[in-house]
Amino acid sequence: MAFRASLRPLSDGAGRPADAAAGGVPGAAAPDWLGLGCAPIGNLYAPVAEADADATIAEALARGIRFFDTAPHYGAGVSEQRLGRSLAGTPRADVVIATKVGRQVVDADGLPVAPGATGVDTIGDLSRDGVLRSLEGSLARLGTDRIDLLYLHDPADVDEALRGAMPELERLRDEGVVRAIGIGMVRTAPLTRFARESSPDVIMVAGRTTLLDRTAELDLLPAARERGIGIVAAGVFNSGVLADPAGSPWFDYKPAPDALVRRARALEALCLAHGVELRHAAARFALRLDPVEAVVVGARTADEVRDLADGAAAAIPDELWAELEAVTAGAAPEAVAPAPPTAPVR
Repeated sequence: MAFRASLRPLSDGAGRPADAAAGGVPGAAAPDWLGLGCAPIGNLYAPVAEADADATIAEALARGIRFFDTAPHYGAGVSEQRLGRSLAGTPRADVVIATKVGRQVVDADGLPVAPGATGVDTIGDLSRDGVLRSLEGSLARLGTDRIDLLYLHDPADVDEALRGAMPELERLRDEGVVRAIGIGMVRTAPLTRFARESSPDVIMVAGRTTLLDRTAELDLLPAARERGIGIVAAGVFNSGVLADPAGSPWFDYKPAPDALVRRARALEALCLAHGVELRHAAARFALRLDPVEAVVVGARTADEVRDLADGAAAAIPDELWAELEAVTAGAAPEAVAPAPPTAPVR
């Protein structure tokens, strides 16, 4: 399924096809359902040098990735600032920029920074004024005059968000300030409430449409289908275990339980028997679930972007998908506690 037309780049982008459905060849332009997650270039988990951040975005553009996802929370503004700098020479209509509101960037004293500045942390702010202040800061850090997709980021209080932030996002969309709005979270129950009680265009769910955790199929996806809401899948590696079960055995930002590591290794063995890397199948699995329209995967180096783009074009036989479906249907990490309410979407 392709990303909805209303959220594709406004221009074709010279030499960069928007739809690479005819891909299948490593090195081909990335498909339009693939977005680059920019939390890593905001120093998520480990510092990233400025030059590496620039090279990561440059490689994404070179491979035809034109959907970029960032947030004030990622590095307290650093991710937005780096993304904006790296996109400065790219026609604005050639790319789609998604960022988020609901948190304020603050300095070491816990005070909001000036618009466009970076800070040391973020704090929750679900007020209408908070939405506008956050958007103003994001526009300045990104060096752009508009945001294509504006998410509400991981609201801790759903009732407060439905009263304050969401109506303001809906107003911004209705007045044409942003092209589309959404909500991004890990937990599916509150996301299902947003689907039923507000009017987002898309919902980003992290880690719940994966080969290890398909719990979004129980509540969120049926509600989204019913309401005509698109789903953007994030956290497709469940923090690392689905990218490299042996080298990065993490699940939901914590060390993965042994049972989940064993399950991931069994999935890896199935993939390798067909000549497919587990991480490539994991990145594309969510697209098989209706109404998932796009996948956002983070990268911190140009090499990771190259692998991501090659994996998006790699051939995956139907037999493997059938085998993965047989062993993952209804998958839920029963040994793992739910993510904490404040866990940010990555």
